[in-house]
Amino acid sequence: MTQPFLSIRGLRKAFGAITAVHDVTLDIPKGEFLTFLGPSGSGKSTTLYAIAGFQDPSSGDVRLEGKSLLAIPSHKRNIGMVFQRYTLFPHLSVAENVAFPLRVRRRPEAEVKKKVADMLALVRLESFAARLPGALSGGQQQRVALARALAYDPPILLMDEPLSALDKKLREEIQAEIRRIHRETGVTILYVTHDQEEALHLSDRIALFRDGRIEQTGTGEDLYLRPATDFVAGFIGNSNFLAAEHLGTSNGTATIRLADGSVVSGVKVNGTFGKGQKTRLMIRPEAFRMERSPTSAELTVDVVDTAFYGERRRIVAQTADGQKVDIRPTSAAMQSRDVSPSSRQVFFDPEAAFLFPA
Repeated sequence: MTQPFLSIRGLRKAFGAITAVHDVTLDIPKGEFLTFLGPSGSGKSTTLYAIAGFQDPSSGDVRLEGKSLLAIPSHKRNIGMVFQRYTLFPHLSVAENVAFPLRVRRRPEAEVKKKVADMLALVRLESFAARLPGALSGGQQQRVALARALAYDPPILLMDEPLSALDKKLREEIQAEIRRIHRETGVTILYVTHDQEEALHLSDRIALFRDGRIEQTGTGEDLYLRPATDFVAGFIGNSNFLAAEHLGTSNGTATIRLADGSVVSGVKVNGTFGKGQKTRLMIRPEAFRMERSPTSAELTVDVVDTAFYGERRRIVAQTADGQKVDIRPTSAAMQSRDVSPSSRQVFFDPEAAFLFPA
């Protein structure tokens, strides 16, 4: 059996009576881009800092190519790190900032010059070599920080919310740069963010954290299309949760009764449910349609408001018992329909819905 490149085993970190990370276990293959995603306080940054050596875990282990890192000081782990704050030396030029970790490691000057040139070319800042950080934009400074972190060829690059201080357009530009750099270098990246769109855009896999534990690990598609829990379904993308009664399960799909009395069959289940058990039906806003199909289920709603967003339309509705329903048609034909406030039926494919415990 091939050993994982990076292995986290039973990692736990407590701060006094508060446990920030509970028994996190994860294997990361070489060259993967893995994102730790989750809300504030979920344990993702604490886990990252334990890998970097900035936090000593209360128990568990972190192993790189089979060797434990716990006894190795952070500055000797040879791990690259990029933070939200760029942490550049303001009195050093861009080139001198990138050269700094190489000079600390006493690399030959010819190697330093070549590596600096290579790194600045990688982040497309060759013409900025002589500038001071204060003369750069936020996005340019973050690219310098990235070049510096990669200059000494670390086996792993850790990135702790590096783009959160940038505006939306600049974030998207730097995301594209990070993806390109990852493809070109093949470095293993562990990335922390609370932004689900950023995680979906960047990652090979996502580890979704909740209350110090990993709720689910998988590709963005796995988490979006096959959520293991209602927390995953609610955190990744937008979701509607409707009250439902479980009537029975057969061949891995359930039959349920919605609050308006309509019966829906063929719903995917997450867990085991008893007959008559209260449950929650999850439907993505984009799964709703205005047209009936042979396999569709229906839901009667009152349209409360609509908003046009250019590429899509959002419809805010509610059921007769007051449950809010978010509807986001995706086709041009659906967007052009009259959706003025009124009572109407909307339709969805039961196979696109999931059933969770109430």
